[in-house]
Amino acid sequence: MAAASWYHRDISRVVAEELLAKAGRDGCFLVRDSESVSGAYALCLLFQRHVHTYRILPNDEGLLSVQTIQGIQAKCFRTLPDLISAYQQPNNGLVTPLLYPVHRPRQAADEDSDGEDGRGGGHTASAALAGGAGVGAWVSAPTTGRTPISQQLHQRLQEQVHSSPASDFMGFMAEYLNHHLQLDLEALRHGHPQLRHLSTALVTACRALHRRIDFTLAGLETLARVFDAPMSPRSPAREQGLLTSDPDLELLLSKISTVNHLLSSLEKKVLKSLQETVSRHNLALPSLATDPPSPATKPLAVQSFEVKVGKSGRAVLTVDVESGTVAITKRGSGTPEETIPQDKILQLIKYQSVQSKVRLVYDREPQRNLSRDFVFPSARKREAFCQLLQLMKIQHSNLDEPDLISVYVGTWNMGSTPPPRSLASWLTSRGLGRTQDETTACIPHDIYVVGTQENSLGDREWVEFLRASLKTLMDIDYRVVALQCLWSIKIVVLVKPEHERRISHVHTSSVKTGIANTLGNKGAVGVSFLFNGTSFGFVNCHLASGSEKTHRRNQNYSDILRSLVLGDKRLSAFDLTLRFTHLFWFGDLNYRLDMDVQDILAHITKKEFEALLTVDQLNLEREKNKVFLRFNEGDISFPPTYRYERGSRDSYMWQKFKPTGVRINVPSWCDRILWKSHPETHVVCNSYGCTDDIVTSDHSPVFATFEVGVTSQFVPKKGKGLGTVTPPGPGRGCLMVTPRCLPTAPGSVPEPLACIEWESIEVIVKTASRSKCYIEFHSYCLEEVQRSGENTSQSCDIPGFLKLGWSAKHLPVLNPILPDLEYLGDQHLLLSIKGVESCESYGECCIAMRSMIGSMAQQFETFLFHRGEETGSMRGWMKVRVPKDRRSTRERLYEWISFEEEDAEPAADTPTCPKTPLQHLRSRPHSLPEPATGYTNPAYFIFEGVP
Repeated sequence: MAAASWYHRDISRVVAEELLAKAGRDGCFLVRDSESVSGAYALCLLFQRHVHTYRILPNDEGLLSVQTIQGIQAKCFRTLPDLISAYQQPNNGLVTPLLYPVHRPRQAADEDSDGEDGRGGGHTASAALAGGAGVGAWVSAPTTGRTPISQQLHQRLQEQVHSSPASDFMGFMAEYLNHHLQLDLEALRHGHPQLRHLSTALVTACRALHRRIDFTLAGLETLARVFDAPMSPRSPAREQGLLTSDPDLELLLSKISTVNHLLSSLEKKVLKSLQETVSRHNLALPSLATDPPSPATKPLAVQSFEVKVGKSGRAVLTVDVESGTVAITKRGSGTPEETIPQDKILQLIKYQSVQSKVRLVYDREPQRNLSRDFVFPSARKREAFCQLLQLMKIQHSNLDEPDLISVYVGTWNMGSTPPPRSLASWLTSRGLGRTQDETTACIPHDIYVVGTQENSLGDREWVEFLRASLKTLMDIDYRVVALQCLWSIKIVVLVKPEHERRISHVHTSSVKTGIANTLGNKGAVGVSFLFNGTSFGFVNCHLASGSEKTHRRNQNYSDILRSLVLGDKRLSAFDLTLRFTHLFWFGDLNYRLDMDVQDILAHITKKEFEALLTVDQLNLEREKNKVFLRFNEGDISFPPTYRYERGSRDSYMWQKFKPTGVRINVPSWCDRILWKSHPETHVVCNSYGCTDDIVTSDHSPVFATFEVGVTSQFVPKKGKGLGTVTPPGPGRGCLMVTPRCLPTAPGSVPEPLACIEWESIEVIVKTASRSKCYIEFHSYCLEEVQRSGENTSQSCDIPGFLKLGWSAKHLPVLNPILPDLEYLGDQHLLLSIKGVESCESYGECCIAMRSMIGSMAQQFETFLFHRGEETGSMRGWMKVRVPKDRRSTRERLYEWISFEEEDAEPAADTPTCPKTPLQHLRSRPHSLPEPATGYTNPAYFIFEGVP
């Protein structure tokens, strides 16, 4: 039987409440999956503008029942429809009978495999649902008029879809089963066994195969004739002419037979021919030699920059990374005026108001500190100079573990064609937009993350091609951290050999979002790992195509966010975007421009990208908080990367001629790179652009490079240790510190610990419920998860929102594992607001401890997220107390570079843990009716707003 329309599968609590509020009548109800218990359901019921949520649990025998309090006999049902039917009757213990089912919104038609042809627009896939063992199953939304045989066959087809990459073929077969199988059945009843409609469907589905076989046969025959021309078989295609407009299946089978014969005999022919050649010319086959050892990394050449000094002066800055010096030479002079060693350079200040200006602060005896301003010819030259100085600091720092690494992220829809021989421009961030200067383009990055879509190469072939390309460019044998593939969507992570030991806890995952979320032609692949103590996540996706599919793309994003299994398993209940110190999300997102194509082309010609970005669907959806909440993206200063004419970047092919008409694909920035990091961490986007010389696809490759601060295993000073660092166990996401007690002399005072104290917390969550809540505190600096008491205040003055408060008495004092300032300044707290009865999250957030360190309480303010949605906000007062003898710290390698808005002198004293300004919460929509008090039957737990 078909899935009941009141069952909404895995929608979120917020969406469920919005649907009920929109229905607006007492007794409206729907059922969704429980987030906290696998195999359970949540029955959501509207009464007196208040959403009551009851948990439906399966027992050991698979029978379903609404959870009751202890001592009350539960009513058990074999299937979910049976349970719902029973509770549609009065006097069954709910606040009101189930009167008005809220139906599932109708899903937009899915696209086919390439997302452009639209052949599969009407194809739907069935999904089976089981409510536990023995609960029963049913198939969703069968096509009207489908016979029982058709339904059964259609279900079998969908069972095969999960493991088959043949999405186009499945689409044709689904069309046949939905609409034409009945006609063949009728013909069979009347004594006509030819199955004419099946034959037509197969011929249509195999039309492309004819063309591919023709090309393959031509190549194989040519190669075969080279080695044994007289014995080469002639293919039917050559004997009967080119493919006709209506190929038959017998001709196709004959071609396949010929291909089979050629492939089986060709290797033997080639081997025999080569052996005869060796014997005839008395040639000795060379023995296989081992590859020579890789040479050391090439030293960086000395780089020079012409700059303006003062109002009219000119000078040349010469950076020698290897020797660790910066020389200042006046124009026209042959000798440097001054040579500054790297250890004397104290600060580098980049001016925001003048993008090409920089101030260098250095130590020069006997004048102590001296600062000089330099103006470069362009902002790109300034960035190259700063990057070289940063690299010089890193190389001469003598640190055992790095504070700073560089990360390259690339994305490219390859258009199902092989790549060109060289990917140099892509891998060195050269082309259009914010690109690398030629002086720094070939500086190797620490990590390369390459995402591709519609990649027709084999997995190993693609990885080796990337490694060989980097070997040629950088002279480094990069190591493979991870490869994850979903059909033609691939992600590869490569690192420098010296970083291989620093990588741990590698996880990979994939999510299908194609037809009915069962086909992998669209979807995402992800990789996560730890670099020492810093967690990274990378997601490469290919979302639904078509200008009109914005809502479908948003849903793809939500499905990926909810379903990717990455990072520390202990944080699986948290929003994916909060599980990592740094999360990078990229791919062919497929968002388009909402503007007439001719206007778009005119703006591109004039390089008026700002006007186009105002109608960019991704920007518009982000402004509405529909997708990528709190993500960042670099400034786009390059032309749209899709849809170019293959073989050139001179023109866009925005028209696609089809039998059904002309399809318009407006030029768009489909290919994007975004990121989200924990607060008060260091990440700087140094480049964001696309290539202009890789033309094999209708998409241009896109690149971005990042300077990322990382943390390492913290080791307390000798005699001050409170713990030892041990490798994490399976599933852990960080190096763990095991506390130990220090021996103390009789009568001595125990060494003080650091502590995290809360004065108050106030939370506003988007819900129509009135549930009591508590807060969970997660952090790698805590030995275990901590929990608050129930909220001490509660109100719902604003319709659709619940305000909760906690006083200091009901909030725990947290004791970090280590009390050192240097350690605590890098830590973060993850907080989750959970319902008392269900232990399910209303929202999560992340708080940086760095700006909370001190003897006085500091205010914090942040947003709450859950499953990709913004679900509320939190603010409060807290402080992190550090013992006096543990307050020493050191400057990180990225902290010596700062930014200035105005042309002002640098501050004399820089705070150890700088405070970041509080973000002001924007006004929020009132999306739900005002809740009111309703009757609660004491025989049941009522989980208000949560399953």
